[in-house]
Amino acid sequence: MKMHFCIPVSQQQPDALGGRYTLYSVYLDGFLFCRVRYSQLHRWNEQLRRVFGNCLPPFPPKYYLAMTTSMADERRDQLEQYLQNVTVDPEMLRSDVFIDFLKLVQLDTFGITTKKASLDIFLPDGRSIHAEILTSDTAERVLEVVSHKIGLCQELLGYFGLFLIRFCKEGKLSVMKKLADFELPYVSLQSSEVENCKVGLRKWYMDPSLDSMLMDCRAAVNLIYMQAIQDIEKEWAKPTQLQRQKLEALQKEDNQTKFLELSQDVQHYGYMQLDPCTCDYPEPGCRAVLSVGNNEISCCITLPDNQTQDIIFQMNRVKCWQVTFLGTLLDMDGPQRTLNQNLELRFQYSEDSRWQWFVIYTKQAFLLSSCLKKMISEKMVKQAAENPEMQIEVPKQGKRKKIPHSTKSVERLF
Repeated sequence: MKMHFCIPVSQQQPDALGGRYTLYSVYLDGFLFCRVRYSQLHRWNEQLRRVFGNCLPPFPPKYYLAMTTSMADERRDQLEQYLQNVTVDPEMLRSDVFIDFLKLVQLDTFGITTKKASLDIFLPDGRSIHAEILTSDTAERVLEVVSHKIGLCQELLGYFGLFLIRFCKEGKLSVMKKLADFELPYVSLQSSEVENCKVGLRKWYMDPSLDSMLMDCRAAVNLIYMQAIQDIEKEWAKPTQLQRQKLEALQKEDNQTKFLELSQDVQHYGYMQLDPCTCDYPEPGCRAVLSVGNNEISCCITLPDNQTQDIIFQMNRVKCWQVTFLGTLLDMDGPQRTLNQNLELRFQYSEDSRWQWFVIYTKQAFLLSSCLKKMISEKMVKQAAENPEMQIEVPKQGKRKKIPHSTKSVERLF
């Protein structure tokens, strides 16, 4: 599936010869990833084409005369589509020519050189793993280093990921984004400009039953056990009083296996909970808390009369979704590194035999979209394993939709 690359803004910069060139600000999951010139992307496309041939998506053509405003906007849109489409091929994502270029532009954008560095990776129980890395090490490489230190089996790395996490007041935490394998955690952390932000290790699957795949690795069991305790303490997972008593007894015994088995029956166990947001259902402006997992979006909605209503949207009834940026960057020439103002995720849902659009306004729209994609991919894998000959229908991609009051639409449907 496509990654959340977008280019909401570009800037004109003077060159050494007295001319001007365009610098494109590339965002990934709502955070500034790099700033690049067309010529850099063009050379990178040529390198990719030498390795992968004609399977690459079309690259925007060169213009030898001055571009009009409409031509410049069209090129920016085309580059955005190129970056989204080029990340669909997993073989390309793992190639040296792909990763080396993205490492270079990340370092260059934020003025960081390749050197030895220390990075603390935080575990769900609050402890941290001190990792000696290079500033140019990717998230995939850092995860390998950390897994070696804690004894996590290499074949299970795909069930875990590194996340940017903001630790808030009163012990609350907010998951901001999952770091892509080719992202540089040291650079992402240094450039995030978010207070109390840290890199954390968490499991990365939305189907709680996948816990069973990890039970033969003690380090993996330790990690998901720690996260289960944390999720209950943070009230992301919501056991009944009886379940809580049994879980507390098992925790005192340090019976991790039984604790995790019982957790499977706990409401919202293994879900990702987002920060409080607003939605347009059942009426505009309603406050909501979203928990995402196990093939559903669970919403606790506060109505205007302060009564609450629990709504569950099943993923098998979601046709498509899109993320849209509704505002403007506050300082186009400054360090503006996040797109967390005025983000919305809207999804088309089948209810009462008709399709309706539902809108969620949240600064974690990209994270929510990543969770939805993860649920879709896990379901596809599960269905393929159950019936190899079964044809799996993937949610349709939708056309880009301009919203009248939006300045830039930064995501397509997936």
